[in-house]
Amino acid sequence: MKIAVMGGDGFIGWPTSLHLSDAGHEIHILDNLSRRWIDTELGVQSLTPMDSIQERTRIWHAETGRRIHFNLIDLSKDYELLKKWLAEHRPDAIVHFAEQRAAPYSMKTDRHKNYTVNNNVNATHNLLNALVELNLDAHLVHLGTMGVYGYSTIGAAIPEGYLPVGIDTTDGRTVSQEILYPANPGSIYHMTKCLDQLLFQFYAKNDGLRITDLHQGIVWGTHTEQARRHPQLINRFDYDGDYGTVLNRFLIQAAIGYPLTVHGTGGQTRAFIHIQDSVRCIELALLNPPARGARVEIFNQMTETHRIRDLAEMIARVSGAEIVRLPNPRKEAPENELIVKNDKFLGLGLEPITLEAGLLGEIVDVAKKYAYRVDRSRVPAVSAWTKDLAATVNHDPEGKRLKSVS
Repeated sequence: MKIAVMGGDGFIGWPTSLHLSDAGHEIHILDNLSRRWIDTELGVQSLTPMDSIQERTRIWHAETGRRIHFNLIDLSKDYELLKKWLAEHRPDAIVHFAEQRAAPYSMKTDRHKNYTVNNNVNATHNLLNALVELNLDAHLVHLGTMGVYGYSTIGAAIPEGYLPVGIDTTDGRTVSQEILYPANPGSIYHMTKCLDQLLFQFYAKNDGLRITDLHQGIVWGTHTEQARRHPQLINRFDYDGDYGTVLNRFLIQAAIGYPLTVHGTGGQTRAFIHIQDSVRCIELALLNPPARGARVEIFNQMTETHRIRDLAEMIARVSGAEIVRLPNPRKEAPENELIVKNDKFLGLGLEPITLEAGLLGEIVDVAKKYAYRVDRSRVPAVSAWTKDLAATVNHDPEGKRLKSVS
């Protein structure tokens, strides 16, 4: 297939582009490189040294003979340019990663809230609008988040996207209907993914677009099979309090002798997936598109769930790291259960990679190798969900004054 990867320079976009190219597809990356500019804004860098996207694609061609094409386009602003590109290339499928992906970043200030909404929602709508205008029957695969479901305990497994409900009618009958699982976003970022869902439902119903929405868990790991082939193909690896995912951050903290920072009780249960499984799931979704006119296909893209404090304790046992409990900058339930159905990907043949000491050790080795690139002052999570919570945030950069809280 000819596949357009929107946001193909990012944490999931780059290894996905490599994986799909390696499988023989013709890959075109469309990206505005905003994630690199955000590094500059925050004064932080990927733990792993990243070359330019042009150099990355050059190395990939030199190693494999396959070309990955790059196009500098901002989906949220360059509608006419996007439409012109789609009209010229008419891809068979589109993978949409082109959204600001960090909940903490989306909650930093009012400016960051506005940026996240404008960037994410406009990018999604511009893409859908262009597909309709061009009568382009490309299968759209979107990377969403488990966060659209929220993290409240309901005592039942979360289904894959749709919830069967009974509705009492005026004549005393009960009729059955399937609805989108009620959205319960926990941040501005998660809210934009909920808005994406509604846009997808409308355009699938109104215009017959073929859309798959992947509700993904927290990604951990750094290497994929393709990224290992050359040092300059290495994926980005975020460790800072805004973009570093929790398990990766724990492992880096352990590697550099920084306390494992657990916020609140650590009773938050989250869904996880290894990065190699993430790119494999995207490939499986691409190979199994919905029919034109069908409703949006929704997969829960996760492989296991863990409590945050359990993860910290596991890593502390392996590494000898200290655990400290800090006030939680997020407005969320202190404890929650999370039971998630992921039958669809398992039915398509996914063999999940689960947390194992060897894979965790691999990340620690990467962290130790590039520890000289770590700015310890950027490790703490300091973006607060409300002004009241901001007053409780611990900004201590070195951890020497970190205090446990009851």
